[in-house]
Amino acid sequence: MDELAALAARGSITEVLYRYCRGLDRMDLELSYSVFHDDATAWYSGLFQGSGHGFVDWVFELHRSMSGHSHQVTNVLIEFHDDTHAVSEAYVTVRLRTTNPAGETVDILGSGRYLDHWERREGRWAIVQRRYVGDLTTTLAVPAPGAAGQIPPAGAVERLVSSRDLSDPSYHDLFQRL
Repeated sequence: MDELAALAARGSITEVLYRYCRGLDRMDLELSYSVFHDDATAWYSGLFQGSGHGFVDWVFELHRSMSGHSHQVTNVLIEFHDDTHAVSEAYVTVRLRTTNPAGETVDILGSGRYLDHWERREGRWAIVQRRYVGDLTTTLAVPAPGAAGQIPPAGAVERLVSSRDLSDPSYHDLFQRL
């Protein structure tokens, strides 16, 4: 693979990783499925083992029970075996807002790494095998609204409100204009 083709492939794979986070956070099922080839496998240590699409179904059900979540991917390292096969390691950080068994609102902060095997089929890079390695997890209590340390309401300033579906402002403000 020449240098220019490798650069383009690196950008394509990184974009797929970003779309994975977007798909999960916006609860966009089709976008989340598109990250995996139909025959992909996924193994999330101690949490899930099965198909890539099966993982998406499983995690969507889990995320529906939460009040919010945010995923970020960084430190993406990619190695190519040839022009249709690659492997990558990407660091992931996730923040999940949920209610613990005692009824308190908590944020679960997790960090780990995706170890992915990639194939380019019909010009499209997607994951054929994902293994997730968990590195750190912390649970933090969320202060009640209005508690010390909370940001005061903005008042009369219009506020964009995040949504975990296709009504999120990003679908209308950004991607509809392209």
